[in-house]
Amino acid sequence: MKLTWLGHASVLIEGSINIIVDPFLEQNPAAARKMSEIPRVDVVAVTHDHEDHISDAFTLAKRDGATVVAMHEIAVMAGEEGIAAEGMNIGGTIEVKGANFTMVLAVHSSYRGHPCGFVISLDGKRIYHSGDTGLTRDMLIIGELYPPDVSFLPIGSRYTMDVVQAARAVEYTKTKIAVPIHYNTWPPIEADPREFSNLVGDRARVVILKPGESLEI
Repeated sequence: MKLTWLGHASVLIEGSINIIVDPFLEQNPAAARKMSEIPRVDVVAVTHDHEDHISDAFTLAKRDGATVVAMHEIAVMAGEEGIAAEGMNIGGTIEVKGANFTMVLAVHSSYRGHPCGFVISLDGKRIYHSGDTGLTRDMLIIGELYPPDVSFLPIGSRYTMDVVQAARAVEYTKTKIAVPIHYNTWPPIEADPREFSNLVGDRARVVILKPGESLEI
């Protein structure tokens, strides 16, 4: 399985199916690829409806006939545009095209519904994408029930966790690998991923990717 950080919070998962989480590409100053360079995707997962997470989601879904997986209210909006969509809510698990999506809490804001994260189970691996969130002890539940192989965690502060909180999230979730995201897109969310790595220490393997770089698991 190949996991690619596309910049900001956009992550591409390539396995037996292709999944993209929070595609923000065309207007993203840190994006490694534009939509035309993204392979065909089967599922588009959306953590919340801020523009830096949802802006290209419906366009990609229409392009590829992909299914949108999102909070109920966002799924309804997708359905109104003729897009196949699976709505859910925090605590639920659904199966879509061979992958399981467990929706978990994110502490943030949104226009519709509630922000979330996902634990995605595919090809025997678990990937946690936290979405935009502050640190919460609910992450302990992830560590107890769904310890991830890889976690994508924001470190940019101001709108999400900072490096200190994200390092604690690594401890809570019991993840094996941690990849920092949602930083250095714009000056207000500048952060040093090396500081995050130092704080995590030996609790997990920290993989610092540049936008467009991939991790094989």
